[in-house]
Amino acid sequence: MEQFGTIRAPQELVFGTGQRAAIGRIAARLGKRALIVTDARLAADAQFGDMVARIKVAGLETRIEPGTLPDVPVESAIAAAAAAGDFAPDLVIGIGGGSCLDMAKCLALLLTHGGRPQDYYGEYLVPGPVMPLIAVPTTAGTGSEVTPVAVLSDSARSLKVGISSPRLIPTAAICDPDLTMTCPPGLTAIAGADALTHALEAFTAIRRDPVPGLAQDRVFVGKNALSDHFALQAISLLWQGLETACTDGNNAEARARVMMGATLAGLAFGVAGTAAAHAIQYPVGALTHTAHGAGVACMMPYVMAWNAPVIASELDQIAGVTGLASGAAVIPAIAALFARIGIPVTLRDLGLTEDRIDEVAEQSIGIARLIQNNPRPLPLEDMRRLIGAAFTGDLAALA
Repeated sequence: MEQFGTIRAPQELVFGTGQRAAIGRIAARLGKRALIVTDARLAADAQFGDMVARIKVAGLETRIEPGTLPDVPVESAIAAAAAAGDFAPDLVIGIGGGSCLDMAKCLALLLTHGGRPQDYYGEYLVPGPVMPLIAVPTTAGTGSEVTPVAVLSDSARSLKVGISSPRLIPTAAICDPDLTMTCPPGLTAIAGADALTHALEAFTAIRRDPVPGLAQDRVFVGKNALSDHFALQAISLLWQGLETACTDGNNAEARARVMMGATLAGLAFGVAGTAAAHAIQYPVGALTHTAHGAGVACMMPYVMAWNAPVIASELDQIAGVTGLASGAAVIPAIAALFARIGIPVTLRDLGLTEDRIDEVAEQSIGIARLIQNNPRPLPLEDMRRLIGAAFTGDLAALA
């Protein structure tokens, strides 16, 4: 047994149907002036209004910041932090999908330490604790409610960028599957496929030499005994629930499995990290303006096929928790699941043009922290081969 393990998590994680009703009591222990971060659609939602009312009844002053945009443009975070300055919050509450939670993390950081998001790009650059933060996801996908990452889009770089620090892990997370019941099938599929990709990449990431201090030097240390536990359980839950949640959104059991799977996947990749599928999605997403979850899930079967020679044991274990006959059945089964729920099968389907393959390959290998986390090396020529196979849909070319 590999004995090295590390995990990072909120101080309090509450999961279950109806648990959103505890938000007032949780908030009252953490602050007196709550900045509640969401988007324009959720700000008008009755369930959101009920949670705000409970926070007020608990005795907190509140201000709502409803301006979260998809992928959190850096400029929007800077503007929101400036607008909240006169309110002087001592608690930030993010309610919504992954972008709302990332916006809340960024605002907690900027309102505590000042500056701009650009000052904190990378790992371990947050200089100290941020103000208390509560995360309440309304989609089951990013796992941002438990992760040390805030992802933003930077127009100056034409890429998504990340701020990675354990300081950004929410103080408390409230995961109520009821909040996902009205999520439409397309978004359920994209978010859930994102979560399954998180779990698969965490479980198949590189395993590093566990020298003392590894987890203090790196936010993402690679697969380990504790992340593997959460990743494998996430894979099992998402395999059981994702397709049903997409085809029968009223199935409460499927919704609960997908939300718990997404949260456990977040716990896993929050220390293990992700790898090549995410690295490739960054330039692909910037060029095609397609959803992050669709992009990483599109790439995942191809990346797994490339990695197959060095992840045989992991594929066998995945087969064990999904009921597949063998490790050899895993990659085609994952590809088939994603196709059934509407994930694009090829990069061409995502909208990438063939003349951009070399550009994507060069940009992907430049995202070193993710490429270095991949269990099989990907020098430029091999990256071109991988992306070319994903463009044409030729999994066999990677065998």
